[in-house]
Amino acid sequence: MGEEARDLHRSRSVDRLIAYSDGIVAVAVTLLALPLVDIVPGTGQSVWTMLVENRGQVIAFLFTFAVVGIMWLAHNRILNGIRDFDGAVFWLNTGWLASIVLLPWVSALYGESEWIGDGAAYPGVGLLYWGVLALISFLGLGISLHLNRHPELVAHPDNAAARRGEIRGAAFGLYFLFIGVMTLVAPSIAAWLPLGLIAISILFGSARSRRDREAVTTSSTTTEES
Repeated sequence: MGEEARDLHRSRSVDRLIAYSDGIVAVAVTLLALPLVDIVPGTGQSVWTMLVENRGQVIAFLFTFAVVGIMWLAHNRILNGIRDFDGAVFWLNTGWLASIVLLPWVSALYGESEWIGDGAAYPGVGLLYWGVLALISFLGLGISLHLNRHPELVAHPDNAAARRGEIRGAAFGLYFLFIGVMTLVAPSIAAWLPLGLIAISILFGSARSRRDREAVTTSSTTTEES
């Protein structure tokens, strides 16, 4: 098999891996809405009252949907940058997908526990929910670390960008674990800790925007000098 044929084969394999991963994520995200299907207002009950009474399920769905979207974006960015993959990438990615598929179940349990209410209906469900989110982050981090050690698998290696992604993944994973532990220690405080994820996202987003602007400025200056 010639080099061109091998490159084509690798490209098709990577495309299939990405399509396979995206399909599973799409199904998992769709399943997140299933617990909401049975929520209907009672006779004479207003929609607002129905939403308030089932706020745990609604908030768990909205929050988990948003988090999966953010995680998929980071995951997709990693896979789109590879030119080939080995067994380690495949199995780490498989574990990542399996954890994503678990989310509809743990999200439904967490929603039923009324995570913004008076306490968990199922002791330990908060740790399970946040633990799964942490596992997803750490598995994504594992893929990134492995690719960083094997640049031959990456189309255009960028160590600086990879390092930033690794720090971001570790930060989210550790914060998820922190929230999970706090659901056991101080549930009333843990209910507000997810707001910290917004601050983390803004922090990393601002840093990335600043670096992008600096890169554009440097490129423009170089072009002008040429």
